[in-house]
Amino acid sequence: MPEFLAETYTPRDAPGTSTAPSASDLTRAAAHTGGPGAPARFLAAIAVPDDEICFWLYQAPTAGAVRAAMARARLRPERITPAVTLRPLHARPGPAPATPGTTRPPAAEPGPPGTSPGLHRAASPPPGTGPP
Repeated sequence: MPEFLAETYTPRDAPGTSTAPSASDLTRAAAHTGGPGAPARFLAAIAVPDDEICFWLYQAPTAGAVRAAMARARLRPERITPAVTLRPLHARPGPAPATPGTTRPPAAEPGPPGTSPGLHRAASPPPGTGPP
């Protein structure tokens, strides 16, 4: 299904506003997607406070479905455009990066085709090429 990027703009000096989406904005955006005639799915939001803008990523059949879902969530997009999201092909969850002063073992190298990462042994070096 296509993805769309919606932009909302909130000036810093607008009374009673913030440039970052609130938890209730995010909850409404997720809760008010889908439904009859508007099968939109909220994927993510990225706030850029210095630029007074928030980007909302939706998956939907049309930009109109995104606009309807955002209207139900009381969000007013300035613009909705088709988007292409690039994600790593082999993204895999893992532990958080090590903090300074700690060590973390290296990640397992991928094995030969048809094997699982980390379940293979490294090949022995050819005779005569190892340490003395």
